[in-house]
Amino acid sequence: MAISQIKNLQRRLANLEEEAIAELTRACGHELWSSLGFDAFDTLEDPDRRARANYYYGQLQTVRELKDALV
Repeated sequence: MAISQIKNLQRRLANLEEEAIAELTRACGHELWSSLGFDAFDTLEDPDRRARANYYYGQLQTVRELKDALV
């Protein structure tokens, strides 16, 4: 992979990470999810918010794994 492709991929992953973090904070209503992790979503009573939080948490974990693999 060319250096420019790697840089472009890193930028895209950073954007996806920012989006996931913002959506998780919005779904939970606070930033405590970052220290509690997956357990924070179990307390959400609204099934739509819980589903959205689970989706974006999965996206965040995938992005972080890909970023680690690129290093």
